[in-house]
Amino acid sequence: MDAWYEEEEEIFVHPRNPYVRVDVIESAREVKVLLGGAVLAETRRPRLIFETGLPARCYIPKEDVRMGLLSPSGTRTRCPYKGAASYWSAEAGGKRVEDIAWSYEDPIAECPRIRGLICFYPERVDSLSVDGEETGGRP
Repeated sequence: MDAWYEEEEEIFVHPRNPYVRVDVIESAREVKVLLGGAVLAETRRPRLIFETGLPARCYIPKEDVRMGLLSPSGTRTRCPYKGAASYWSAEAGGKRVEDIAWSYEDPIAECPRIRGLICFYPERVDSLSVDGEETGGRP
């Protein structure tokens, strides 16, 4: 089987649950991501993602990420609520971390506001803070 469809729409991983929501909220909070003593990302314009049953995540515009410290990874995953994700690895301060972040370059139609933004795994970076407080990735 090459693809799975519900009516004319391709389904990824499993059919979407009508009781699961993905809310994308614009914010002015300061989000800062550190690895090996280097700032990987710093922004005052994150998009906060609230997805039923999952911790809140901070998605950061690429313009606010030090993309020179990141390199594309070969890892790809799919989410039924957001689409296909591409992953990034980082090297800073003598540390290299594989698949430290992900992005949706072409999200599904229901979630266009995360297109091209980068989200870091809080457990893979040295620090992820929101408004100066270590959050563990939760705004």
